Amino acid sequence: MLFLPREDGQGLVEYALILVLVSVAVIAIMIFLSGAIGGVFSDVGDTLNARPNP
Repeated sequence: MLFLPREDGQGLVEYALILVLVSVAVIAIMIFLSGAIGGVFSDVGDTLNARPNP
């Protein structure tokens, strides 16, 4: 009897690996940009608080 390699779950594993790689990349980008994004929101908040009341 000839044994052939099973490829039943190969596609699922490939999609899972792609999902993991994309997730790691997104998390790394969020960590890298968190200071800049926080600074922007801080500046917006400071600007809104500095406006005079009508």
